[in-house]
Amino acid sequence: MPGAMQATSLRGSATALQAVSRVARWPDSEDGRPTATADRLLRLFGDVRHGEGPTVLTLLATLFVILCGYYICKTVREPLILADRGAEVKAYASGLQALVLMAAVPAYSRLAAHVSRRTLLVGMTLFFVVNLEIFWLLGVAGVPWLGVAFFVWVGIFNNAVIAQFWSYANDLYTPERGSRLFPVIAIGATFGSPVGAWVAGRLFDAGVSALTLLHLAAACLLVSLAGYLRVEGWHSASPPATRGNEGGSRDGFALLARNPYLRLICLLLLLLNVVNTTGEYILSREVLSMANASTACAGDSAREACIGGFYGRYFFWVNIAAIVIQSLLVSRLVRVAGIAGLLLVLPMASLVTYAMVLSGAGFQAFRWSKTIENATDYSAMNTARQMLWLPTARREKYAAKQAADTFIVRAGDVLAAGLVFAGTTWLSMERQAFAGALMVVIAMWIGVAWLLVTEYRRQQADVAPAS
Repeated sequence: MPGAMQATSLRGSATALQAVSRVARWPDSEDGRPTATADRLLRLFGDVRHGEGPTVLTLLATLFVILCGYYICKTVREPLILADRGAEVKAYASGLQALVLMAAVPAYSRLAAHVSRRTLLVGMTLFFVVNLEIFWLLGVAGVPWLGVAFFVWVGIFNNAVIAQFWSYANDLYTPERGSRLFPVIAIGATFGSPVGAWVAGRLFDAGVSALTLLHLAAACLLVSLAGYLRVEGWHSASPPATRGNEGGSRDGFALLARNPYLRLICLLLLLLNVVNTTGEYILSREVLSMANASTACAGDSAREACIGGFYGRYFFWVNIAAIVIQSLLVSRLVRVAGIAGLLLVLPMASLVTYAMVLSGAGFQAFRWSKTIENATDYSAMNTARQMLWLPTARREKYAAKQAADTFIVRAGDVLAAGLVFAGTTWLSMERQAFAGALMVVIAMWIGVAWLLVTEYRRQQADVAPAS
């Protein structure tokens, strides 16, 4: 009997190992195993098939330098705004960005409707490069309120440039190929964010001025443009299949309003950003309370050092976890659970986080749960947000996606600011009350995510015959 039980246990272990092996390995492509070096290298991280490696690697590198450039700008904006009386207006930055985007999104939509894909990529990239050099000139000239203007501009730059990258990637790939390759391409973002921040920090420590770093950010954008042009040289003659009527002059807002699927995406982005931004407020409030209560953090300079040290460690572990999740888990989660796995994993993680807060969990438990939540947002959820646009029409990939990823995201931040303002000013809400409110929002988020999964599958089925 013990021998039989041991044999059964061994067979069960072997079956489990075989199941893990099937998930960890990718199926061979129909036209043979990958032979190019890029194919073999990237196949460690996702289902990259024969001939796909060079384009995927170039897109990954392009996204990497875009994120490096953004995080250099993000690091530069803090000393500029604090030196320019801007600290008191930081809380209103999302509102200012939303106002600017109300005019910018229709202008982008008109441009995208009348120029080629290549011209759009070149024009938008050079526009932001010129902007950076103009900010440098204005800074050298000592123009007042430059820091405030740059703070608002960086928020728009972040969403617009990254949205355009993913619009382009969506335009290149069919839903089937995009769902396999986007998790690999997104590795560029998870690596580019910490590298850009690290480079900016080291250059600051070496005495390089904030204004001088703007040239480095502009150089990153020019390198990204070279990546775009390289990929365009390979793919300009073979556009992917798209759905529906590509004509018309509707701007991004009109496209979002008329399409139920796109409206669901917008609702998802709103709910996601309300939870994320409010959660960051809860964390910052807890960190400030801990610093005020610690004798080691007594005094303004010591308190600032304590808070800065905490956030340095916190973001370090968020980035490490995001890199691990994106590199090793996201592709496999897509293979096992499809878009549903990516869309639902973050709200489930958020639900656990704020359930812990509601139950009275301590600061360390909240801190590490929030670390995993943010890492999941930067990896799995970021990939899911891009995959949702794969079965849409080309006009929607550019004009509507730009509106959603800029204005709608900023609107979510504004809603979160309104929740925080109402909770602190009128309702005297503490962290557990905020957590309870967020759990209601998360329940709505899960419902919207499931509706999106159903609609995505229907949209994907509509595209399949054309691809």
